[in-house]
Amino acid sequence: MLLGETGNVRAADTKARTSTPNALETLLDQRRQFLRFLERRVASSAVAEDILQNAYVRALEHAGELRAGESSTAWFYRILRNAIIDFYRHRSVEDRAHSRWAEEAETEVAADDLTRDIVCRCIAKVLPTLTPSYAAILKEVDLDEGSLAAFASQHAITPGNATVRIHRARKALKQRLIATCGACAIHQCLNCNCIG
Repeated sequence: MLLGETGNVRAADTKARTSTPNALETLLDQRRQFLRFLERRVASSAVAEDILQNAYVRALEHAGELRAGESSTAWFYRILRNAIIDFYRHRSVEDRAHSRWAEEAETEVAADDLTRDIVCRCIAKVLPTLTPSYAAILKEVDLDEGSLAAFASQHAITPGNATVRIHRARKALKQRLIATCGACAIHQCLNCNCIG
């Protein structure tokens, strides 16, 4: 590299570093337009605000990718479009998980009286040791055979929240039963001797 070329590289590097703050100022000045763009594409203004804040962080992290002569606004709109796609992709995954949990929560298996008696005695012993919100949902939905939708409505939570809560409560109950009942809980046998 010749000496003159070195000077040109330094000048270009300095110009790129000084133009980045100007580009970021331009992006901040257009905040309202970006927010309106997002609000038209997502369900709520709070979600739009979150996406915008994350996009600004991403723009700061990737400011070096803004090419000389490229419009910072057009570059930022690409970041916003990608952020919207990521948002809906993530939401789709969550919705599928909630649907699976809801199906699992609504599935009923009829048990005979002997099994119900044994299981209910084990659960009655372990239930008070769980988190109160977990104990309540298990008692009202599983033991008292109430609906998950009714529980959600009565406790002023969303059906999705109730679905997640019962899934976690059942998991916590299972772990507590294994710890309390030992092998009979793991092997699901009816010779449970943990309830003395």
